[in-house]
Amino acid sequence: MDKDVEQILFDAETLQKKVQELGQAIAADYQDKTPLILGVLKGSFVFMADLVRAAQIPCQMEFMGISSYGNQSKSTGVVKITRDLECDIEGRHVIVVEDILDSGLTLNYLLGYLQNRKPASVAVCTLLDKPERRRVEVPVQYVGFQIPDAFVVGYGLDFAEIYRNLPYIGILKPSVYE
Repeated sequence: MDKDVEQILFDAETLQKKVQELGQAIAADYQDKTPLILGVLKGSFVFMADLVRAAQIPCQMEFMGISSYGNQSKSTGVVKITRDLECDIEGRHVIVVEDILDSGLTLNYLLGYLQNRKPASVAVCTLLDKPERRRVEVPVQYVGFQIPDAFVVGYGLDFAEIYRNLPYIGILKPSVYE
C-alpha cells in the first residue's frame, strides 16, 4: 500500500499530537457535560477512537453511516444514510466527528438531519479540512489540519475501502484512482 502513496502529509506522531490537542479542547469545552460523540462511518473510526481517549471526559458514543462517494474519488453530491442513530439525541450535546470536510454537502445534510431531532447542541470536529473543494459552508468548531485539494488516504480514510489502516495520512497517486 505504501507504494501507492505519492507523499506523506502527516506521520503518526504528528497525527497523535493534533488529536491530543483536539481532545483537550473538547474536554475543556464539555467538562460539565456528558456529550454524545457521533462518529461518521467509516472514515472517522480511527480518529474517533483516539479522540475520545484524548478527551478524558465522560461521554457516550454512537455511529452513523453516511455516503456520498461510493467507490469514487469525488463526492457524487447524493447523500445516503447507510446506518442511522440507535439512540435519542433530544436534549443531548452532540459532537459529530468527521475524518474530512470536503465539499460540505454531506456534513450540511447531516447537521440538518440531526437538528430535526432537537439536540441541546451540535458541534463538529473534523480531522481534515479541504477548503478549496467547499461548495456549502458549514460550522466547524474543531479542525485538525487544512489540506490541499488532493486525494488522501490513511488513518481511517480510504479509496474503495482500502488504505484505512495506514498509520499516516498521505496523498494517493492519481494513477491508482483514475
